[in-house]
Amino acid sequence: MQRQSDPSPQADNVPFAVAVIVFTVLALSLGDALIKFTSGDFVLWQIFVLRSVLVVPVLLAYLWLRNPTVLRIPAALGWTLLRSLLLVGMWVAYYAALPHIQLSVAAAAYYTLPIFITLFSAALIGDRVGRLGWLAVFVGFFGVLLILRPKAGDFNLFALLPLLSAVLYALAMILTRTKCRGENPVILSIALNVAFILGGGLATLLIELLATGPREGFLVASWAAMSPAEWLSMALLACAILIGSVGAAIAYQKGPPAVIGTFDFAYVGFAVIWGVVFFAEIPDTLSVLGIALIVIAGILSLRR
Repeated sequence: MQRQSDPSPQADNVPFAVAVIVFTVLALSLGDALIKFTSGDFVLWQIFVLRSVLVVPVLLAYLWLRNPTVLRIPAALGWTLLRSLLLVGMWVAYYAALPHIQLSVAAAAYYTLPIFITLFSAALIGDRVGRLGWLAVFVGFFGVLLILRPKAGDFNLFALLPLLSAVLYALAMILTRTKCRGENPVILSIALNVAFILGGGLATLLIELLATGPREGFLVASWAAMSPAEWLSMALLACAILIGSVGAAIAYQKGPPAVIGTFDFAYVGFAVIWGVVFFAEIPDTLSVLGIALIVIAGILSLRR
């Protein structure tokens, strides 16, 4: 019998979705702090490949033991692939920024994503933005300016990368809600981690073939040798992406983006805490004000 191409949407379970997204951003924020901490030891593509190589067998084993009938090609295959590519690009942009800016600043710039959700909802889905939506855009933009402070001496181009990651994540979550809602979240996670492996492997191959001169830095350095300590770090990163890739899919499938996105902001608070605890990064007064404005703007745009 031919499978339907558009599975029926699942019923919402908002309290469960909220609990999932808070736990998810806790795990992701810890993982991102570890990425920042180990960015001098690993190249980004090594993290992508090895982390997901550890995750995929766990996900496949879980489905095989729990519900082997789910192990099939997604009905919304094209949308699932596009979602995975958007998320891989999102993580590339965000992780590339972490060695160069404070974790709290990266998190605040990244969490302009509700503003982009507002704009994309108007442009792609036909939602009306309204006064509250435009107020949120203005407040969030002002908060970004306070953090980035685009002056000749202070402006850091790397701070634009979390903004790019916010754009990509907003598009991916709209797809999750509208086009991939009927897909099993573990299948979505497997697709994402396979995309990490393929993307990291392709980037490594291209760097090996094309790079000339010294190879240093988070994007073009050679893969690091793996001692037990490095494998432990990679296992922790695998746990973080396992929780994050499954949790985000579940949360945005089970709850409206306007609600889940509000609690998604817990990442900013966690990032500030980890920045202080692990890196002694204490945001200055203007940065704290900018972070607060971005959070307010996000809540306004989502409440709209």
